Order: sequence, then structure tokens, then C-alpha cells
Amino acid sequence: MEGGGIGIEIQTISYRQIGVLLFVFMTGSSTINIPGTLIGKAGNGAWLSLLLSGFGGLCMLLMLLFLNRRFPDLSYVDYSREIIGNFLTVLFGLLSITFILQMESAIVVDIGLFMVSSMLRETPMYAFTFLIFLIAGLTARAGIEIMARMFTLLMLLSTLSVFIVLAMGLPDYHANFLLPILPKGFKPVIHGAVFTFGFPFVEIFLFGMLLQYVNVGERKLIPKSMIIALAASLLTLLLSTISGILVFGDYAADKPYSLFAVARIVEFQEIIQRIESIIGISLILGSFMKATITIYVFSMFAGRLFRLKDCSVLVMPLALIGFLMGLVTFDSISQWGNMVTVVHPVWTAAVFSFPLLLVTLSAILRGKRQIP
Repeated sequence: MEGGGIGIEIQTISYRQIGVLLFVFMTGSSTINIPGTLIGKAGNGAWLSLLLSGFGGLCMLLMLLFLNRRFPDLSYVDYSREIIGNFLTVLFGLLSITFILQMESAIVVDIGLFMVSSMLRETPMYAFTFLIFLIAGLTARAGIEIMARMFTLLMLLSTLSVFIVLAMGLPDYHANFLLPILPKGFKPVIHGAVFTFGFPFVEIFLFGMLLQYVNVGERKLIPKSMIIALAASLLTLLLSTISGILVFGDYAADKPYSLFAVARIVEFQEIIQRIESIIGISLILGSFMKATITIYVFSMFAGRLFRLKDCSVLVMPLALIGFLMGLVTFDSISQWGNMVTVVHPVWTAAVFSFPLLLVTLSAILRGKRQIP
């Protein structure tokens, strides 16, 4: 293994660090972007949607853990070649790349849309997206060890900020806003579950490229760390979503960034007021970390798919392509919202869920096989 598949030095991470990476990847921009949109789709049953999609995410994770246990020293692309052959691996890999490219752009575009709509309205969006892509690309080139160490501290800061806002909003919570849970039946809950499975839970697929870099002596602890990280990210999303309902009730659906809106109304006597900037910083940090992991995995995925010796040459070009895509992908915020909530779930099911399910079933049917 060479530099996590990206450099020339061998890099490894601990089982705890792979859990940290999964947590920041799953919660990155989700805590800000998901609650308001999800409430608009599922109403008071939004938390039920998260539980359903979280179960789907767990199934994705269990498949990856099974394959990693069967082929501990190989990446997803490598053991896919061993199981279903080179042709199908390249075919499905190219389809996956189409969404990973869109995904890296979407993560950073979400930051830009948030900043120009909520905080710095007169600043052009590319001023934010260019800097995020530049820093994310440079961080990805530094390697997985540097990312894991850096993100541990950033995760603590951003997560603490979110929970401080949730705790300080307690005086504004109204438990009666949680009822009725299913005023329009269960169909809206299903719609919400499909949306949240497409973003962020199905994206666990990308971690099939990272599990091989956990220290050999700690690989038995990977399932524990990953499941705890997934549960923690689900809990964070549940609390963020429920807080929006508790504060705004039926009007929560009109708040595209409901957690940011909650932070705006938080007051502690006359000392602490208007702390929404804290949530804004948390969004930037979370999205930066998720964008970095995505670019890093993207370069590894493409590099292994095309059998490149050094995947690092792809990092900055992929970051540049993501930035340029963010400038031309959409014409309006409503068009972007439709793409994220309608197109993305179907897209990810086709290029992430189906290939992973096929590889897993093929591995089970073929039984354990010695890898040369």
C-alpha cells in the first residue's frame, strides 16, 4: 500500500480514526442541509424517515465490513475485480464516478448557497467555493494520516457547537409541535427516507476505498468503531431535525437551514444572542472535511480503476473540475434543490447501492477465495 493509495509513503490510521472520518463524512453538511428539507417532505414524521434511511445506511456499512473482512488488504475496486471481473468493475466504476464528480461539487456548492443566502449576500459564490476546493485539495494531497489527525480536532469543535446550540434552544422548544406524527399517512415518511438515504447514508459506499488502511492489528475493531460512528451521526441528525420541529412546528418546513434558524433565536439573558455564526462556522468546517474525504477517495477510486501508479496526480485536477462544475451545474436555487432531492437519490441507488449489492452477493455465492 502506498500512502493510502495516494502518495509514496505507507500511511495507516487507527480504528478510532476511521470512525472519526465516517462521522465527519456523514454529518459534514448534513446537519444544516437535511433538517429543513426533510421536514418539508415528511412533516412531523421526519425522524421516522431518518430511522428508516439510517437502517439502509447500516445495511450498506455491513456489506462493506463483510467485504473488508473477506479481502482485508484490498480496496473496493480491487476486490470487485476479483469477484465480478474487470469489465463489470470498470463499467460500474465509470457509473460511480459520474456521481462522485457531482457529489464533490454539490458538497461545496451547498456551502456557497448557504453563505450567499444567509450570511454574506453581496459576495459572489465562487469566492467561497474556490477557496474550499483549494484547501480541500491540498489537504487531500497530504494523505489520510494528516486528514485523520486534523479532522479529530475539527470534529470536536463543530460537534460541540451544534450541541451547544441545541441545548441553549431548550427554552424555545414546544413538545406539542411534535404531534400529530403522521397527519398525511406514511407515504411522506417514505419520501423522506428515500431522500435521506440518497444523502447522506448511501454515500458510505466511498469508505470501501479506506478500510484497508486501518492498522493490521486493529482491524477486528473496525466494525465496532464504524457502527458507533454511524449511530452517532444518525443521532446528531435526529436531534437537529427534531429541534427544528420543536421550535418552529409547521413552519420548520419553510426554513431551509432550520438549525441555523434555531441558532438565530437563541438568547441567554442579554449576554448570549445571535450565535448563528457558530453554526455557520460548523457548516464550513463540516463541509470542508467531507469535501476533502470525497476528493481523496475520488482520486483513489479513479486511480485504482485505471491502474495508475500514483493517484496523487489526480487530486488537484479533480478539485478544479469540481469547482468548475459548481459554476455551470444549475441555473437557480430551485433547480438545484430539485436535483438534490429528486435526482440524487435515484442516481446514487443506481451507481452506489446496486454495484455494492451485486459484489456482495457474488462474494457470498462464490464463497471464500484465496487472493493471489
